Amino acid sequence: MYSDTVNKLINQFEKLPGIGHKSAVRLAFFILESNKEVAEEMAKTLVEAKENVKFCSVCYNLTEKDPCSICSDTKRDESTICVVENVKDVVAMEKTHEFKGVYHVLHGSISPMNGIGPDDIKIKELLARLM
Repeated sequence: MYSDTVNKLINQFEKLPGIGHKSAVRLAFFILESNKEVAEEMAKTLVEAKENVKFCSVCYNLTEKDPCSICSDTKRDESTICVVENVKDVVAMEKTHEFKGVYHVLHGSISPMNGIGPDDIKIKELLARLM
């Protein structure tokens, strides 16, 4: 129904979590109907994010500088580690402004039914950190 290039764009958007075909079509047409600068800025931002954002070597949160701002904060209580499943959990905790410790992001949860074991998430790194 669409040209090869438009279909390719739609297919790329469908790879995003939570984006079905209809949403992918809407996103594709948003890009196509926008001026070239919008598409260029979006593409540039995607590349910059992939090049500059990495995991903190201490807690495995996303960061542009290592260690991250939480691990670098000398006012944090390093004796209290909040273990979370993903980066979004860190954001949720930080929004409360109540937790004064540090974090450890596992990047998943153990799920034998899905073939995810302790070696597939950041459990070893947590244990090494606790030593």
